[in-house]
Amino acid sequence: MKKLFISLATLSMLLMGCGSVPVTGRKQVLLVSDQEVLASSLTQYNAYMQSAPRSAKTTQSAQVTRVGKRIAAATEQYLRENGLASEVENFSWEFNLVKDSQINAFCMPGGKIVVYEGLMNIVASDDELAVVIGHEVAHAVAKHSNERMSQQMLTQYGAQILSQSLSKKSAAVQTLANSVYGIGAQYGVMLPFSRQHETEADYMGLIFMRMAGYDPDVAVNFWQKMSASGSSSVPEFMSTHPNDERRISDIQKALPEIKAKYGAQ
Repeated sequence: MKKLFISLATLSMLLMGCGSVPVTGRKQVLLVSDQEVLASSLTQYNAYMQSAPRSAKTTQSAQVTRVGKRIAAATEQYLRENGLASEVENFSWEFNLVKDSQINAFCMPGGKIVVYEGLMNIVASDDELAVVIGHEVAHAVAKHSNERMSQQMLTQYGAQILSQSLSKKSAAVQTLANSVYGIGAQYGVMLPFSRQHETEADYMGLIFMRMAGYDPDVAVNFWQKMSASGSSSVPEFMSTHPNDERRISDIQKALPEIKAKYGAQ
């Protein structure tokens, strides 16, 4: 009887926490409230930004902000026009360029996006930068961090945490935050997402940049340049993604549909 009660409690929590990703419609389990995710991620982000050296390259910093705000505005408009206006309240966008030679970028829940100077050495235009920022915005919109935290919660706590009170679950959220976000001396950036999340962010990112008026066709050449960059360290936001050939092939297949279905907002 006790096992049955726990199973029913688990099923009930899973059903209550079931959602779907905007644009793709993929079903996902989200066991953590938006408020808890935003609070825990903001703590991690603020700690990182207090120690991260801001870039002194004003032109590139302005470029990151310009492209980021344009994509964010188009994304918010899409959400409002598709019955998801309440989701816009979760975003307080920030776009920062930091002094770091790594070819990297990351996004925290709530729209806190960081681009590294090393990445800007490969970016040749606003359109190419939009490929990266669109990808990072997609992670935030799809709530990939929440989904990853929920998966870890299920793995580590299972029915035990799901049958406990929300106050105890909140404590678990704080405990998991460090491992989920991974920002600090050990990692320096967010831990990589799963291949499923990365592929989904690629697809959604192309749509968001298209809506913002950028050319998604540049994504193919951009990722070819990334592949040929010869970097000895694989960027964190690429590390769990399928190999470059697969990524480029997936993008090439998706582009005709995206360009036919979506236009600038």
